[in-house]
Amino acid sequence: MDRKEKEEVVAKLKEGLGRAYGTFVVDYQGLNVEALTKLRRELTTADIEFQVVKNRLLLIACQDTQTAILKDYIVGPCALAITYDDVITPAKVLTKFSQDYEALKVKIGQVNGRIIELPAIKRLAELPSREVLLAQLIFSLSRVPISFVGTLSEMLRRLVNVLEAIKRHKA
Repeated sequence: MDRKEKEEVVAKLKEGLGRAYGTFVVDYQGLNVEALTKLRRELTTADIEFQVVKNRLLLIACQDTQTAILKDYIVGPCALAITYDDVITPAKVLTKFSQDYEALKVKIGQVNGRIIELPAIKRLAELPSREVLLAQLIFSLSRVPISFVGTLSEMLRRLVNVLEAIKRHKA
């Protein structure tokens, strides 16, 4: 690449890293082309960008972004998985893929400017998907008004029973 192409790559990568909610650094050395293509396809299907960039260009691009905290881990052959909203899905895809293909190693990640190491990434991968978590939250929130209405109606029912008992006692 000539200097102008490198500057374009850095600018595009910096823009993406500036918007990124989470980034994962992986070591892909030892993966064959077929496995790497399969990984790219799985990540792209889940709306996750996967880029192999020279470390020097990546270090320049990540300056002044949340990904800058990962600069000490960007050594050797590295690829970057970038997500803009959901960090659970890339953690799931990368963790499962690293189990299927031992050559892929998840080095480190960052979520919203905080480093997450491999054990935390594996815990993220065990969480239900974002959609399932949202459904569980909505279900929990819908239970509150139902319980409140049940409590109010129970209080009214008890009041009516007390008034009915007083009426019978006076009659």
